[in-house]
Amino acid sequence: MNQDRISEALKRNGIPYTPELPEKLEVYLDLLQEWNARMDLTSVAETDEVIDRHFMDSLAVLRTELIPRNAGLIDVGTGAGFPGMVLAIARPDLFVTLMDSQQKRLNFLETVAGKAGIENVTLVHARAEEGARKGIHREQYDIAAARALAPLNVLCEYLLPYVRVGGYALCWKGPSLQGELEAGRRAARLLGGRLEMPVCCPVEGREWDHRILPIRKTEKTAGQYPRKPGIPKAKPLGEQKGG
Repeated sequence: MNQDRISEALKRNGIPYTPELPEKLEVYLDLLQEWNARMDLTSVAETDEVIDRHFMDSLAVLRTELIPRNAGLIDVGTGAGFPGMVLAIARPDLFVTLMDSQQKRLNFLETVAGKAGIENVTLVHARAEEGARKGIHREQYDIAAARALAPLNVLCEYLLPYVRVGGYALCWKGPSLQGELEAGRRAARLLGGRLEMPVCCPVEGREWDHRILPIRKTEKTAGQYPRKPGIPKAKPLGEQKGG
């Protein structure tokens, strides 16, 4: 049973979990594979690969103290729900907003929430640059998270406008991180943030260089950020002196 495989992976990775988590993640896994057969949710479809690459990689942050209890967390560009939906399932104390620009992905996540009995998620249809300009979201979250979404300097502009002063942007990154740090540091400074030390978050049994980079929000983001949709990616901050 996939539930047993999930339980073993959680134990192997030292991730704290409640008895109902494997069952809920099994529901998620089954729906992901079912929906992925008719729409493009993920290029990773094999069961063990999904468990490790999507579930365990999302949950590895729970071995750290980066996400406080009862935090408000927004997953920007959530896609098929990684890491936001997985964290919402594992941590019922969190208040999780899942934001994506494609309604079909949100329809999938709504189905997952319904079938798995997840009540601590809110779904928002918006592009990252647009959502952060709405008062209901701007600088309202303890944590803004993104996984495999964009280069670090672009992520800074996507995430930091959502984070309250004193909160964090959390960026799930791979081997490219080292080459992105300098531009990312400059971009974060422009947006009211400060890069902290990356935290290694390995997945047991996998030779993946996976890290989470925390960016602390130290001051309010200037009103001109984020720029209009498409501009952060086309003209990233921090790549030249002065951004």
